[in-house]
This record gives sequence, C-alpha cells and structure tokens, in this order.
Amino acid sequence: EVFFRDTANGFLAWALATVDLPGRGFIRALCTLSMVLPPVIGGVALTFALGRRGVLGQYLDRWFGITLPFSTPAVVIAQTFVAMPFLVLTVESAIRQFDRRFGDAAETLGASRWYSFRRVTIPAITPALIAGIVLAWARALGEFGATITFAGNNPRATETMPLTIYLTRESDQPTAIALSVVLIAFSFLVLIALRDRWLTTSR
Repeated sequence: EVFFRDTANGFLAWALATVDLPGRGFIRALCTLSMVLPPVIGGVALTFALGRRGVLGQYLDRWFGITLPFSTPAVVIAQTFVAMPFLVLTVESAIRQFDRRFGDAAETLGASRWYSFRRVTIPAITPALIAGIVLAWARALGEFGATITFAGNNPRATETMPLTIYLTRESDQPTAIALSVVLIAFSFLVLIALRDRWLTTSR
C-alpha cells in the first residue's frame, strides 16, 4: 500500500513537472488542497466523492460492486490525500531544478529517454525523492481526521495508530502514552534526518 501510494505520487510529480497537461494548474491545486483543508473536511469530501452515493462512488458500487468507505482501501486513499502534497511538491520542485541538458546529452550519445530518465534524472533527484517519501509517510502515519471520517475505525481493517491512541486514552492510558511516545520519537528522528540532509545540501 505504501509503495503504491508513493509510486503514484512520484509519477504525478513527474507529470506535473515535465508534461504539458491540460489543466495542470487545476491538478496541482487539487494536489495541494489537503494542506489547507482541515483533515475532517478532507474526509467529508472523500465521502462525498467516493461514498456509496457519492459523485464517483455510486458508479463504482453500481458497475463494479466496489464500496470504498470503511474499508482498508479507504485508509490508503485518505492517507494518500493528506500526504500527497509533501511528496508531489518536493519531487516536482527537484525535477524543475534539474538541468535537462544532462538528459539531452545522454540522448545524443544514444540513450533512450527511459534509460536517460532512469540513469540520469532519478539519481539526480534521489535526495529530494527520499525526503518527499519520508515526509509523506510521516504525515500519513499521524493522520487522524480524514481517516476516521472516511474509513472509520474497524479493528484489524481500518484501525491506525492515531485512532488507537484516541480510543484507548481513557480505558488504557499507559498504552496510549506509549504509542504517543513512539509517534513523537519517530517524528523527531525524521526531523533530524531531514535537517542533516538540508544542511549537507546547503554546504
């Protein structure tokens, strides 16, 4: 699920940076919408769009028998929605700053566009790609509002760590505290790793 989410977001970032898509500005605005929306509103929007009677969800249910809300795929969709800007903006910015003359030089030497992208572009933007993946994963790990609104809290199906902390904070406070410490420690480690990367890059 994490691989699918990050791969899709990475491809979207590449398309926004290199392909002259119709309505590219509108697509970019949609990608960054979750940064300004409260997470609960994001969950409501996903329900309105992909719910059983939603704008798109009604056709998924009617034609394919697919019901997304309150399922494991709903967790992935909700987390992808809130974490997308961190990966898309980071990778898109790196691709835009990449000097395309290196890729053009590789193609003049006989390399195909795919080979040039795989062996020239990807290594050049790898630090930004890793940073975007880590940021997106960290944001998804702490997601609460959109997940509980769109996916609910079904044990062993849609239950995430923030939801567990929220539900056990009164009945099992030590467990809630322990899980909170884990999330805080992970966030702290992510900040240190990214700080070191940025400092190294600036130097």
